Amino acid sequence: MELSTFAYFLTASILLTLAPGPDILYLLTKSLSEGAKSGITLAAGLVSGIIFHTFLVMVGVAAFIQNSPFAFTVLKIFGAAYLIFIAFKSFQAARTGKKISMQKSDAKISFGKLYRRGVLMNVLNPKVLLFFLAFLPQFVNFSASSPSLQIILLGVTFAVQAFLIFSAMAICAGKVRNLILRKKNLGQIFNYVEGLVLAIIALTLLIW
Repeated sequence: MELSTFAYFLTASILLTLAPGPDILYLLTKSLSEGAKSGITLAAGLVSGIIFHTFLVMVGVAAFIQNSPFAFTVLKIFGAAYLIFIAFKSFQAARTGKKISMQKSDAKISFGKLYRRGVLMNVLNPKVLLFFLAFLPQFVNFSASSPSLQIILLGVTFAVQAFLIFSAMAICAGKVRNLILRKKNLGQIFNYVEGLVLAIIALTLLIW
């Protein structure tokens, strides 16, 4: 792969990552409600999903899903159902009056659970898979040796730059959170917002 091709790919990847979308919206909501560490953990899960999709593109599974309406629909329904489930959990937490606290003893965040949530949000979204199926091959030289290795390199590059950008956003949102932390009922507000964001993502996954 030529250096200029890689530079074009990296530039396009950064611009695509910075474009407003459901992942960024949910990441910011989570970072504001639970802090930068939660946002970075979620970012790690999301980019792990990117690696998974890259592997599927490399082995040809993405092409199969693209050409199988049934497989695409099943994956889309499972993805939407999962998002609706965690949206329901957020609304449930809001109704119970969950509060945000700076005290570590009050922090009950399971970073492992949050990481898995990020992975599943990406893995169960067939639109992400089809995006990488269309995007990555545009920068692969199939006449050269090891096109599969080129796909892996591009996928890992996209994941790394996305993680760095998402983490920076999470840190900035975490700093904003510290400034508004003492607002009354802030925890309930963010739980409602989180649930709404997830519900919207699930709806767009079903109708697009």
